Amino acid sequence: MQQHYHIPVLLHETIEALNIQPDGIFVDCTFGGGGHSKAILERLSENGKLVAFDQDEEARCNLPDDPRLIFVPHNFRHLHRFLRLHNISLVNGILADLGVSSHQFDEAERGFSTRFDAVLDMRMDQRQTLTAFDVVNTYSEKQLHKLFEKYGEVTNAKTLAKTIIGVRNNTSMKTIEAFKNALRGVVKGNPNKYFAKVFQALRIEVNDELGALKEMLQQVPSLLKPRGRVVIITFHSLEDRLVKNFFRRGTFNETEENPFIMAEKVNELKVITKKPIEPTGKEMKQNPRARSAKMRIAEKMSSA
Repeated sequence: MQQHYHIPVLLHETIEALNIQPDGIFVDCTFGGGGHSKAILERLSENGKLVAFDQDEEARCNLPDDPRLIFVPHNFRHLHRFLRLHNISLVNGILADLGVSSHQFDEAERGFSTRFDAVLDMRMDQRQTLTAFDVVNTYSEKQLHKLFEKYGEVTNAKTLAKTIIGVRNNTSMKTIEAFKNALRGVVKGNPNKYFAKVFQALRIEVNDELGALKEMLQQVPSLLKPRGRVVIITFHSLEDRLVKNFFRRGTFNETEENPFIMAEKVNELKVITKKPIEPTGKEMKQNPRARSAKMRIAEKMSSA
């Protein structure tokens, strides 16, 4: 296992939250550097089982030689399908750490980081065709405006979209440097922070991160055993809001339903964390990338 691939965030808190039974079946939706998976395996007996998902081919390098581990090289949105493929119908716990791994940020050619010059790529799964360059080169002004505003919370999203449309016909934006240089004139505030938001928006769009999260969450209640736990670690408010609403109400809607309509929505999950768990000051000092992490926990209600 590569030591510096990724430092697992909120490791101790995650293991506590999962309430691990030694003979249980657990799922790590985001294997990455394998830090969380390693800690789960340490607490499982020889009869326990861990199913680890990761759509990034490079995560395979970190797999331990352990017969209790089943690796699924696909996006966690296909949770139910691949568990069924391995004859698993119910599990004791599900974990998803939604952060981009440090390794992905540090590999220049992946195009995730504003620090390096590389092709504007940002695909988590190299098998897919849509790249960040395709997004900036082919999306309409309206589509670009909407995604920068919604996914990046970029203050001047409209101006940014308009500028990209104006520039892209006579300037190539295939690389990170070319993209940043073409847009220098519209940067608001600190350029590093500005481009971090722009890159976040592109990454979410390229990988359909919010769509995948929604699909995965909707499968969780039917996959958990009674009193089984789901633990989700998010890194920005868009993800956190989806998780919070789904845990509370079994839906992604912000608005409360009409009180005069009696259609009762059955929520099978019970919220364990009223407020999200955040890293300690000590952890943030050791791992600055943990600073925006928020963990929420829910438990499957036991049937009456």
